[in-house]
Amino acid sequence: MWSVGKTNGKASRAVFLAAVGAAFFAVSANAQDLSGLPEQLLEKVEAAKQACSDLDNGQFAVEFGAVHRVDLDGDLYSDWVLDEAGFACSSVPSMYCGTGGCVSHFLIGYHIDSLLNQGWDMAQIGPHRILLANVHYSQCGGINPTTCIVANMWDTEEEVWRSAEAKWE
Repeated sequence: MWSVGKTNGKASRAVFLAAVGAAFFAVSANAQDLSGLPEQLLEKVEAAKQACSDLDNGQFAVEFGAVHRVDLDGDLYSDWVLDEAGFACSSVPSMYCGTGGCVSHFLIGYHIDSLLNQGWDMAQIGPHRILLANVHYSQCGGINPTTCIVANMWDTEEEVWRSAEAKWE
């Protein structure tokens, strides 16, 4: 029986172990599985982990949802995206994201490109896969916080992202 001022050693230990187990399970359940992640993206994870460790010996984690498999180039095969929005560092909570957003790394074959953004999605326009990204307003010539969206299409022959600034009449 529980009483104030007096503790039962076995009961306290059991409660402590249950709490530690629950905390570990909660952290594990939110961790991203990195098995099978391509080397180019593992290098990004390792660099982020080292940067976190270098600042007050921070503990690094890759949260669930940081890794995406999506067809970026329209070839019907899944490519890779690594979102730093899913990175966490115990010593610096805002280490990987700022007012401009977070960096996403897009891997098609062996080609990797990174983009600072505040969110992204894919769209299909005719036969083309289009990467839509909400980027910092300064990329649209803005001086006030306004929404700025860019559209990019992967050029398979040149291995570059293509986009254009529309000229409205």
